[in-house]
Amino acid sequence: MQGFYNITTKIKETLALDDFVNTVTYGDIFEIDLNKQDIFPLSHFIVNNATLNGSVWQFNMSLLCMDIVDISKEDDEDKFLGNSNEQDVLNTQMAVINRLLELLRRGDLHTELYQLDGNPLIEPFFDRFENKLAGWTLTFDVLIPNTMTIC
Repeated sequence: MQGFYNITTKIKETLALDDFVNTVTYGDIFEIDLNKQDIFPLSHFIVNNATLNGSVWQFNMSLLCMDIVDISKEDDEDKFLGNSNEQDVLNTQMAVINRLLELLRRGDLHTELYQLDGNPLIEPFFDRFENKLAGWTLTFDVLIPNTMTIC
């Protein structure tokens, strides 16, 4: 049974190829030193649970895609954009999520039998950690074949 290794490795490799990702991590988010500036933008994922349905494993995962929000010291009269790059961060990190989902839905990952199941939930976050970070949390299900033999 290599399913767990395969899915976590495939997600890591796919995210690492994205132009808007510097670092990919896995596991407890609070064990990562988020104060290091050079690790951002960061994609962090967690396997929440797995369900065996006969010949298919369903993995429920959460992916946090985030970057540092830079706040300008100059006064800005723009009430919509404000004086930070928060909307830019949300836009680029949503692009990371969108690419991954499309690869799982109809791209190379789908062809390799890593397939999106159902409709993912994507929620924005702001100031979630010690430094000023913004991004998205994606919760989604991936189906992979159960390759365990009965012999």
